[in-house]
Amino acid sequence: MADLSPVKWEEECVSILDQRLLPFKIERIRCETVEQVAYAIKTLAVRGAPALGVTAGYAVALAAKKCEAQSKELFLKKVERYVDLIKSTRPTARNLFWAADRVFQALKTGESVEEMRKKALAEAFLIHKEEIEVDRRLSEYGAELIEDGDSILTHCNTGELATAGYGTALGVIKMAWEKGKRITVYATETRPLLQGARLTTLELINAGIPTKLIADSSAGYLMKLKKVNMVIVGADRILKDGTTANKIGTYTLAVLAKEHGLPFYVAAPLSTFDLERDEIPIEQRSQEEVKSFQSCKSAPDEVEAWNPAFDITPPNLITGIITEKGVLHQPYVKSVKKAFERLG
Repeated sequence: MADLSPVKWEEECVSILDQRLLPFKIERIRCETVEQVAYAIKTLAVRGAPALGVTAGYAVALAAKKCEAQSKELFLKKVERYVDLIKSTRPTARNLFWAADRVFQALKTGESVEEMRKKALAEAFLIHKEEIEVDRRLSEYGAELIEDGDSILTHCNTGELATAGYGTALGVIKMAWEKGKRITVYATETRPLLQGARLTTLELINAGIPTKLIADSSAGYLMKLKKVNMVIVGADRILKDGTTANKIGTYTLAVLAKEHGLPFYVAAPLSTFDLERDEIPIEQRSQEEVKSFQSCKSAPDEVEAWNPAFDITPPNLITGIITEKGVLHQPYVKSVKKAFERLG
């Protein structure tokens, strides 16, 4: 099977799987500069909040490796500029900020420039290792929510391609399947960039899980016909009260699930939580992503398009949040606080 690792440190560079080409072509991008990593993030060659966190960690390590400054003060100043560059690429993805800051703080403890370089790479490797472990723990908890014979609706892509680990929402689904539960998955196409159609179906097919692809607009009718038992999605940023930002269309699914009496779960590691903000910045992307796809136009040039990459789902629509510390329930202010206390 082809290597679908979304990001890895390889030959002293950051190697990124170009997800824009999937599922029809598998190519990797060799990033030798932080600017190349930033461009790959910005143009969605790599995407998914946890995978962006891993990528950001490696990007800061690359910045440290490439920086030729000899004094600690100048070294830190130059590396911090690259940290800011990486953090400017995707404003909604919490893991990206968390990982970039974590690696930068780790390297600052080095007593020499060379030691700072080593500490940066070691911390980036640790973040990647932890992501894999956290995903599996999260998936174990989530799989307990799924019964044999269930049909599950999921949105966007939340598997290995989105996490550089086992997956979040898709990890939960895969874990249930591996435990012998006979399930069916309905995957939304996820307009405008079709992450569900291109990426989620690819991962589910590779896992051997029965899968049906649906148009985003058919989700409500799917629920009305009682073809699904639950909805499980991922998250790009979660506030301390459970307010969740995720791929555009998530809020719609949450409202529909509430209307049809279906449980709506969010699966995300604690690194996706932002305990400091009260609001979530929503990234606005190019109009062209709505008006065309892979150079094929689908709308008149003259029409304007509105293209928020994410939307916000309020906590009252969320049945539970699946984390590596268990499934959190309302009131989220209390359950989130307890989860972080257990995290230490």
